[in-house]
Amino acid sequence: MAEPVEVIRAGALAGVPHGFLGRRGGVSTGLVAGLDTGLRGMDSGDPALAAVHENRRRAAEAVLPGASLVGVYQVHGAVCVEAGEWSEGERPEADALVSNRPGVLLGILTADCAPVLFADPQAGVVGAAHAGWKGAVGGVTDSTIAAMERLGARRENVAAAIGPCIAQASYEVEAGFRERFLAEDPANARFFAEGRPEHFQFDLEHYVAARLERAGIGTVERLSLDTYADEARFFSFRRATHRHEPDYGRQISLIGLA
Repeated sequence: MAEPVEVIRAGALAGVPHGFLGRRGGVSTGLVAGLDTGLRGMDSGDPALAAVHENRRRAAEAVLPGASLVGVYQVHGAVCVEAGEWSEGERPEADALVSNRPGVLLGILTADCAPVLFADPQAGVVGAAHAGWKGAVGGVTDSTIAAMERLGARRENVAAAIGPCIAQASYEVEAGFRERFLAEDPANARFFAEGRPEHFQFDLEHYVAARLERAGIGTVERLSLDTYADEARFFSFRRATHRHEPDYGRQISLIGLA
């Protein structure tokens, strides 16, 4: 019997169709075995493409059956767009998207970066953001909040949940990386723990949460799930890099309105 798709849900988003998905329940094989949902420029003749499409179908059906899945071409930036009806080949370059239309399922891909799902149930507005360190410090969550407000949301009514991402214990960075964050705000030193000489351990999840709280979001939830450490459950870019593997899977996080 096939393994079911695992849907991880946040209490802060209860009542809104959503889910953070990992690698369980998919049909991809090899290094990316499981629910790999990353298209990564595959051409129509790539035998792995059919598995990715099936995984994306399974993911959408597990969260909001019958909905139209919409994503963007992620570039580690801070741009947020309103979800449209574009084809896969026409996806705009952005790292977040919002919607107020029922039946539209927003999808964000990650493989260590932080997926953030947003909802203002009163206004009927949802959002999804891909917050890697570049997007996080660049303000991708702020862009998402602003885009939600343009659709009628109020930030004090917005709930946000930060899904599976690389944890501080697994995220070693160099001193120059830390300096970028201190230049933005010296108080960011609290997100770095001492590591081996000239290295630090960065807490991406807490940094993103602090940005959301500073922006005035009403409820912020951290799921505290480490993509790097839990190989059976999640894909991880850094884990694959450390092993010198030629590819890595992408997990998807989804939110929509019924």
